[in-house]
Amino acid sequence: MRIFEEMESEVRGYIRSFPAVFDTARGSEMFDERGNRYIDFFAGAGTLNYGHNNPAISQALIEYLQNDGIVHGLDKATVAKKVFLQKLADTIFAPRNLEYKVQFTGPTGTNAVETALKLARMVKQRSNVIAFTNAYHGLSMGSLAITGNSFYRDESYGVRHNSAFVPYDGYFGQDVNTIDYLRRFLMDQSSGIDLPAAIIVETVQGEGGIHVASDAWLRELESLCREFDILLVLDDIQMGNGRTGTFFSFERAGITPDMVTVSKSIGAGLPLSLLLMRPELDQWKPGEHTGTFRGNNLAFVAATKALEYWDTPDFAEGVRHKGEIFRESLQAIVDKHPAINGELRGVGMVWGIEFADPGFAGAVSEEAFKQGLVIETAGANGQVLKFLPALTMDEAIITEGLAIIEKSIEAVLEKRKSLRAGSLS
Repeated sequence: MRIFEEMESEVRGYIRSFPAVFDTARGSEMFDERGNRYIDFFAGAGTLNYGHNNPAISQALIEYLQNDGIVHGLDKATVAKKVFLQKLADTIFAPRNLEYKVQFTGPTGTNAVETALKLARMVKQRSNVIAFTNAYHGLSMGSLAITGNSFYRDESYGVRHNSAFVPYDGYFGQDVNTIDYLRRFLMDQSSGIDLPAAIIVETVQGEGGIHVASDAWLRELESLCREFDILLVLDDIQMGNGRTGTFFSFERAGITPDMVTVSKSIGAGLPLSLLLMRPELDQWKPGEHTGTFRGNNLAFVAATKALEYWDTPDFAEGVRHKGEIFRESLQAIVDKHPAINGELRGVGMVWGIEFADPGFAGAVSEEAFKQGLVIETAGANGQVLKFLPALTMDEAIITEGLAIIEKSIEAVLEKRKSLRAGSLS
């Protein structure tokens, strides 16, 4: 690891949690340079919903490169882009009765968020944007202004301008309707919160700690946006592409956002980021919002192939089935070990166990890595063990991975028991 310590910036993060030099990967398995095998419950923070080096996607990329297909094309028309757009329209939009225009932004999710904020402010001629407690929308300056975690925020950045935070669903407990709370702020012209151009929301807060908004709450939020002429922006960067059991995470609530940000797994592991918008919101002048890498043709090829998973209902049904395996198995682990004071939350194939002791999740993640499994933590204090596996993961590997999780929890409990015993002796 010496070359990384000597040459790479101190900002590096995941390399510290998973100190191995990874070499190859396939499906839900990774191998380091020494040949050690790891089960991947991390999936590139939600970028690898279709697994590492998916053979069908890899083959499509190989053939495209061997045929000298266009790799970089700015926003020029290419065959790869044409085929992707047609596949998106036929396989995703048409069956869901969605009519969105597609804007290709820069290559990462935060680029899509920045684009949505800029467009919303331009269309509505208002500068304020409302986000929610525990929100995570990216770390470029505009996105950071609507990201809640104080770890990423500093007054010297000047990021708090033109944004306001309100409580997410369940923030005050299940007995408090936070939409009523928000409505009161919007109705009161002395509340200190200006009428926003947009409200941006995640249906499941991933980095925020696996907080799942109810269908009813999401519908009320959409209704409130219509009532006050506010654009509803749905950040589906991590929870889209099937993570919750449907292609878009908002489908379960039956809502239709004004804009949707899409990235991560849409490119099947390659950089690709989209902003979907209602056609009447597409008020850009040609070239008014641009970027060198706003059209990744290799990612178009990969995305087109990945969307074939959605040609039939089978894939979504498989996600929901495997999600139930996670739910039942993880709840059994929580129930079996009351000492961890764990709370299970999630939907589809995104789950989190929140521990009463904020350091417990990190200790379990560290122990699991020693036993051959990669899993990250989430939440403001890293108190949530976050399960984000590939949607294509085999049930046998799910079972093997969950067994490692249980062993890791037991190992951490035993270590802490021994430390307490030692301190008392």
